[in-house]
Amino acid sequence: MQTKTLKIGTRGSALALAQAGETRSRLMAVHGFAQEQIEIIVISTSGDRIQDRPLSEVGGKGLFTLEIEEQLLDGRIDFAVHSSKDMPTFLPDGLHLSVYLEREDPCDAFIGRHAGAFLDLPHGATVGSASLRRQALIRRARPDLKVVNFRGNVETRLRKLADGDVDGTFLANAGLRRLGLGDVVTELMDVADFPPAPGQGAITVESRIGDSRIDGLLAPLNHLPTSTALACERAFLAELDGSCRTPIAGLATIDGDTLHFHGMILVPDGSEAHEIRLEGALSDAADIGQDAARRLRAVAGQHFFADWV
Repeated sequence: MQTKTLKIGTRGSALALAQAGETRSRLMAVHGFAQEQIEIIVISTSGDRIQDRPLSEVGGKGLFTLEIEEQLLDGRIDFAVHSSKDMPTFLPDGLHLSVYLEREDPCDAFIGRHAGAFLDLPHGATVGSASLRRQALIRRARPDLKVVNFRGNVETRLRKLADGDVDGTFLANAGLRRLGLGDVVTELMDVADFPPAPGQGAITVESRIGDSRIDGLLAPLNHLPTSTALACERAFLAELDGSCRTPIAGLATIDGDTLHFHGMILVPDGSEAHEIRLEGALSDAADIGQDAARRLRAVAGQHFFADWV
């Protein structure tokens, strides 16, 4: 019998709240909890407050988790709900990603103000993105375009687009779908040509290592194919020492008993890129990701990584 109110930590954006709400709903369905037994605690993060500079200049995507993890470590919240792609490769001592909910569509969505398709943008058009991966992929495909930093939550970026600040932008299709905004998409990008960020589309839950009560409650929410795919993608990131300061793309998919992985690394201006495709057994997911990263490092050479600043 659950008597203590569970406290979920999350950022305060509409998307973050939707993801926390989805996690709460799943816990209620599995365990029969009433809604008032699971409280959603909104925590302001440095990443949300700093809007005037690219995250790559001020500390990376860990700025979206720092204050949340502080409250998780000192017990003010029981667990935290995050977008998997926002999670740093290495977590603070004592914390782990214990659960992955079933992944939504991982692809990027293009939203054009006038041009419906990315490649149909006129010469010299302006595209907004805060992601170094997306910026590099945009420049790789269309070096003629002007790419500008484009911070803010989903609603803010869509408003800036509507106001004419840019001619187009990219957002994760999963986030748009979770917000009921799928109709704003003008083109869904092919993951083969425009691969997503590792972890894109998946919600993860972060909890304290050794907290058997909380992890026991969370365990039924874990989607094994998603957690297997993310084990591969996060191993790829870890081997490359990936952060939001590095243009890295990676997607693992599962077909029966086989895991397929596609990874890509780019220089920030998109002028050079290397990609790899590997497959193997599901039980070797992390090894496949690590092997893919090592092979890309060997092919690219050390000069390539000098541009990763």
